[in-house]
Amino acid sequence: MQETKISTIKMGSVLNQHRLVIALKFSVITIAVVALYFQDLSMVFKGALTVESTFHIFAIPFLFAYLLYRKRKMINASLQPPQTDTRGFQNYFSTQESELRFRGQLSWTMAGISLCAVAIFTYWYGSYSFIPLEYHLLTLPFLTAGLILILFNLQTLKQLIVPIAFLIFLVPPPDQILYSVGSTLANLSASASNALANVFGLHAVLSNNLGSLVITLTRPDLTTLPFSVDVACSGIYSLIGFLIFALFIAYITRGKLRNKFAILLMGIPLIVALNIIRITTILAIGYNFGEDLALQFFHTIGATVLMFIGTLLLLVITDKVFKKPTPPQPCPTCNPPPAEPFCPNCGKLFKYSKIKFSRVDIAKILGIAIIVVLLLSIQAPVLALTQGPAPVMIQTPSGIEVNTSNSMLPNMAGYTLSYAYRDTAFEQLSGDDAALVYTYSSMDASKQNVSVAVQIAASVTSEHQWETCLIYWPLGQGDQAKVNALDLRDIQIHDNPPMTARYFAFQYKDTNQTQVVLYWYQTATFNINGTAPTESVMISLVMYPSSPQGVADAEAQELPIVNAINSYWEPIQTWSAVALRISQNGLVLSAGASVILVLFILYALYLDTVGKLALLNRYRKLPSQDQLIINAVTNAKNMHTPTTHAIALEFQKLSQTPTSETWMAQKLGEAENIGLIKKILVNNADTPALAWNSQVPEKTSRFNRLLTVANKILASLDETQNMDG
Repeated sequence: MQETKISTIKMGSVLNQHRLVIALKFSVITIAVVALYFQDLSMVFKGALTVESTFHIFAIPFLFAYLLYRKRKMINASLQPPQTDTRGFQNYFSTQESELRFRGQLSWTMAGISLCAVAIFTYWYGSYSFIPLEYHLLTLPFLTAGLILILFNLQTLKQLIVPIAFLIFLVPPPDQILYSVGSTLANLSASASNALANVFGLHAVLSNNLGSLVITLTRPDLTTLPFSVDVACSGIYSLIGFLIFALFIAYITRGKLRNKFAILLMGIPLIVALNIIRITTILAIGYNFGEDLALQFFHTIGATVLMFIGTLLLLVITDKVFKKPTPPQPCPTCNPPPAEPFCPNCGKLFKYSKIKFSRVDIAKILGIAIIVVLLLSIQAPVLALTQGPAPVMIQTPSGIEVNTSNSMLPNMAGYTLSYAYRDTAFEQLSGDDAALVYTYSSMDASKQNVSVAVQIAASVTSEHQWETCLIYWPLGQGDQAKVNALDLRDIQIHDNPPMTARYFAFQYKDTNQTQVVLYWYQTATFNINGTAPTESVMISLVMYPSSPQGVADAEAQELPIVNAINSYWEPIQTWSAVALRISQNGLVLSAGASVILVLFILYALYLDTVGKLALLNRYRKLPSQDQLIINAVTNAKNMHTPTTHAIALEFQKLSQTPTSETWMAQKLGEAENIGLIKKILVNNADTPALAWNSQVPEKTSRFNRLLTVANKILASLDETQNMDG
């Protein structure tokens, strides 16, 4: 009785330590990722509150959490290799084989470190670019994957690869996709809705007004009512969010792979059809009840509502069209569970391996903590942080009022600065808090005037790029861009903190008018009602040369104004010399880390090949009966049933002799002890199960060729190293 109590206490202690280790490791990963990407995540979620194109980002944490919850058993089972009977291990495994296994595990750990290095160096390179937010968030899944490889193993990463992949949707959709795909969808939706409106007798006419499709209704009282079909009406916003949910539904749906692809293919026309119905409904409401009610309906049934309606319809269609897979019959040996850690008949895992603290784990956790602290100590803002001019904005119930008496721009010698106007129409379209236009009127007749647009928004995701609006939004022009690009490049306009502007010179196709734009993003603190919030600012300098030949002169005239504005806005935080050097050389460092990553992966594969070839030689020395057992394991795997029961049946077919499961379990254990087979973790409807897997290569010629090539490469590397020495 006393011994049983002591055993129970020990088991409870091991279980508590197991849970503590798992919680600590996942906490380290979470804290490291959130700490390094806190600025980026804050910016993107803040922008999602006001920008409809990124509203779907709010769903990503919930989808990610659900996927983790769904995979929790598989993750728990993958944290440590399955429990095996290691008696006699030392008698069969040579020191060389043990070293190969150790090197293989170390290689994957080093691959994880290299993957983290690639993510970090790419992150810093992005900080030096024109679009830092996109670069930063793009590296988040790779850093997460690298940390999992470091603290856990390759098997755990395989189980988490899909949830990690969903983190890529945190990246705001590129403007090129929004405008190019949105242009096509807008053409389709406008044409189809206009045709449907006429079918229902609404007297609609489709036209093009300066690149925007307009459906003009003639109401019964002969008044006209125009409806512009722009990017917000195209359905692209709802399509992006819907595709994420469609991918999620396809992944969690039980069934064949072709059914999952069918779900995705059904989803795209479904959301397009819903958007056409939505626009047609708005036209019908406007025709019968007026513009106010139609616009109210438009804002009510927006992209978010459309996305959820489409998702619900897709769920209903999936349930009706595709037959649910037949649930497997209950295994007779699983209830009650047998004494073994897994069922020999179906492979279901009952007992998970318990992991314990080790010195290596402590060293890894401390190493990650130190590196994160060092990175945070030199981390700079995503965008250059500046001190905005004196109080210029006042928050009112109707919006933000701008005090234009306090100029947001500096006076320039040879120019007269004046406030032109506030573009309220653009504010409503873009969601900006303020869009102000100023003019630098030149006192020199040989120089042109320079217009300066200052856009203030809660997030940089609200502010679209000039070139995407003009090149990728070619409505009504045969899918041709509105302009001919004369020059498009990035220019470094400030050294520390580094600020990159985009220079875009173009000529309109319809009017031949030439325009030059130099614009950049930054963040600034403003005094709004006694508070000092940080807002995103986009500043654009615009000039109109008389011809394309005047583009170079326009650039030379704009750059001094850019320098004066940067000095006037007073950067608050400069970068350290280390941060600057890493960012400037981030692309080279990332490429070097990528090469090292590939080398470690190839080395791990090489070690695996060497180990399997050694097992092949051992297999050839076995008695014929033991070889038949290994062959039975291979046959059962090819039949997708590599359990003890199935292997016993396969062996009975091969040997033509009666076989008991007890005897087969004993022989499999012996083969496992000498490394010829091993238990692998398999996913049975997100329930962990164990299956036997042969470690003997089936195609010996292929492995021999691979081993020969690998040995030649290593020999040449050793020879080169000796020559260098």
